[in-house]
Amino acid sequence: MYYGFDMGGTKTELAVFDADLNQLWQKRVPTPKDDYQALLQVFIDLTNEADQRFNTKGQVGVGIPGIVNAKEGTVFTTNVPAAKYKPLVADLAHCLHRTVKIDNDANCFALSEAWAPEFRQYPTVLGLILGTGVGGGFVVNGKVISGKNGIAGEIGHLNLTSAADKVLTDAVPQIVCGCGKMGCFEGYLAGPGFERIYRSFYQKPLTAVQIIEDYYAGDASAKVHVERYLTVLSIYLGNILTLFDPHLLVIGGGLSQFDEIYRLLPEYLPQYLYGIATLPAIEKARYGDAGGARGAACLNLVD
Repeated sequence: MYYGFDMGGTKTELAVFDADLNQLWQKRVPTPKDDYQALLQVFIDLTNEADQRFNTKGQVGVGIPGIVNAKEGTVFTTNVPAAKYKPLVADLAHCLHRTVKIDNDANCFALSEAWAPEFRQYPTVLGLILGTGVGGGFVVNGKVISGKNGIAGEIGHLNLTSAADKVLTDAVPQIVCGCGKMGCFEGYLAGPGFERIYRSFYQKPLTAVQIIEDYYAGDASAKVHVERYLTVLSIYLGNILTLFDPHLLVIGGGLSQFDEIYRLLPEYLPQYLYGIATLPAIEKARYGDAGGARGAACLNLVD
């Protein structure tokens, strides 16, 4: 059995999967984000409950909203302060009496999608999250590539290019990103950035949902805004795809539900690709919010 934990700032979920990745059981409990011992106890209790329910000792994977220091086994997470800089990898292995694999939740998202039945044909998969932030993960032959520092999927923190800056003009001021740097693409391509670009040009504080509704209703401002956003997204992806050259690009997060992205990217994106490069397959994520726990379980599929 494969156990996948999705540790969030509000809830911690355990999902149990069989060898074919069929989900057999799932349970969510509040995350004690300010008490480390209580946090460890959540993992102990859920794991013991699953072991007893299925009469087995499942393999454990954990997705966290943060970065794993593979060298030291510590984690950096702001959503769960109790775990910040703690040796969570070793502590969980000790408490659960088994090896535990931990990775960033965006990497788990990408891994979950790479193991989707219809996507297993692709040897390389790049997961892109366009949600409250921009993140991602890169999977090669079913295994996440986390990098030396565990930040290989932090693709939202590439700096705005001159080409994208020309599209946005001075109407959209650069802002300091949550990472501390100025002008990361995340500030423009995430859901709040989508709204901020619109507000900067039209002085209307609309939500992403309202803007998209206006777009489908034929509103001229919303149409121009979507074209502008897709141009910036295409410039960004032109760089990302040059770096990773994946066979499949799979998109998740709230903005992934905007179907025009999949219709228009094949039109906008090719001009920003490198040389003889052609588009990868571009697909909407199959598992959505359920992908975190599923991806964490998939951490144990490949050594």
